[in-house]
Amino acid sequence: MMIVTEQLKKVYGKEKIVAVDNVNLSVDKGEIFGLIGPDGAGKSSIFRMLTTLLIPDGGSATVNGFDIVKDYKKIRHCIGYMPGRFSLYQDLTIEENLQFFATVFNTTVSENYHLIKDIYCQIEPFKDRRAGKLSGGMKQKLALCCALIHKPEVLFLDEPTTGVDVVSRKEFWDMLKNLKQMGLTILVSTPYMNEAALCDRIALIQSGKILSVNTPEKLVNNYGETLYTVTGGNMYKLLNLLRSYEGTDSCFAFGNSLHLTLKYQTKKDTVVAYLQEEGFKDAAIQETIPGIEDCFIKLLKTN
Repeated sequence: MMIVTEQLKKVYGKEKIVAVDNVNLSVDKGEIFGLIGPDGAGKSSIFRMLTTLLIPDGGSATVNGFDIVKDYKKIRHCIGYMPGRFSLYQDLTIEENLQFFATVFNTTVSENYHLIKDIYCQIEPFKDRRAGKLSGGMKQKLALCCALIHKPEVLFLDEPTTGVDVVSRKEFWDMLKNLKQMGLTILVSTPYMNEAALCDRIALIQSGKILSVNTPEKLVNNYGETLYTVTGGNMYKLLNLLRSYEGTDSCFAFGNSLHLTLKYQTKKDTVVAYLQEEGFKDAAIQETIPGIEDCFIKLLKTN
């Protein structure tokens, strides 16, 4: 295992707010592991402890076999870390930032250029542009190059695609797949549920607690209920109406529709008839395939 946590815990402030609550995780060598959850779920706190920037308040963890407290210097030389906020030097150019980070790790750009070649070639035409003047997608690529330039064995990416356009997000995940093929172990966090499907395994996290760890496919296959999409008329009124209906198990907004699960023995046709009686003559209910977001909401109900 490249990353192992046992009962890892982090508490903040005089109020003793628990940000990470006895988290147990293991990440295999060479896999892309996703930490999936909304803002405030504890993802960044876990990353900062694993990258030795925060000391845990309980439990333990190892990265590449090294203890995150005792062996922090060794860990810092064998990992690459890309924090959620762009943290490179804004006044330095692309080339100057890259050379600086290579020097910090006592290497050169040319020595490990093969690791960043496919990424760097996309921003090389702008190598003399200051980092602060780059677009979100270009900043993302530069930060990834700087995190890779010393040939790390484990790569930590904390919400790397937040605030980046859809095209750049797709390009970024294509890069991660290529890096995986080179043997890198990648731990990535994201609030985007659709990105979870691109990971080998994922951990769903909320309020500092792990709700489930599984492959995206198995997580969806274990949903275990019939899920319906509901459309028709005033969606806000329809949502409240279904939530008050005695046969509803769960109902929540999902884009331009609602996602609905029903209690045992409640029939779809019965719900349609009920909605039409309440004035929703154009209401339609269709079975649909659950996604990871549906699984996440279901787990919130049961935990």
